[in-house]
Parts: sequence; structure tokens; C-alpha cells
Amino acid sequence: QVQLVESGGGSVQAGGSLRLSCAASGRTFNTYSMGWFRQAPGKEREFVAGISWSRSNTYYSDSVKGRFTISRENAKNTVYLQMNSLRPEDTAAYYCAARNSIVVVTTTTQYDYWGRGTQVTVSS
Repeated sequence: QVQLVESGGGSVQAGGSLRLSCAASGRTFNTYSMGWFRQAPGKEREFVAGISWSRSNTYYSDSVKGRFTISRENAKNTVYLQMNSLRPEDTAAYYCAARNSIVVVTTTTQYDYWGRGTQVTVSS
């Protein structure tokens, strides 16, 4: 069974940084792509960043571009999201997702597996 486990969430002040981790297990992920999504109370889940296991290309939503960096460590089956210059509007539950394709997409419905999420809270 594919399992995704997020970690690294917490509470920080505006301008601070956090690094989220997503540990993937249960399968060889060479043909997969990974995405980070977030969901704030009362809002729909939205795409944040994406990366494939076999490609170096990365993708970001406009709201986090230039502040967040997605990366991977293939030997550990782990994907990271480095979040800098955090803003109160970044406050949300952050989810790691996996898709059986090397092509990264931004819609939640096209991802097959999801972690349980980790909370990020940014205060002003």
C-alpha cells in the first residue's frame, strides 16, 4: 500500500520559515509525480507546488512562487517543501499527494494518494 506521511508543520510569525517533509513508502515512485496542496478553513484545497521523481522540473502556484521551494531526495523517497517569507494567508493544512504519472498537474482529482496533512499557522 502506498503511504504518505507529512511532517514539519507548526506555528511561526510572518516572515518566518518552515520545511515540510513527505515520506513516501510502499512502491517504486520513479514513474510518479508529487504535489503539495493546502486547505484553509472554508476554502477548497489548492495546489501549492509539484515535482516528479524522475524529472527536475518544478511547478508552483503564483501565490507561493519565489517563496517556496519543492525538492526531492530519491534515496529516501522523501519530498520537501521549504517555505520562506511566510504570510498569514499561508495558514492552512498542508497535504502531500502522489500521482502515477511523470507529469505534474494542479488539480486534486488527478492525484491518487494523499497524506493526512500537517498544520501550518502563520501569525502576524
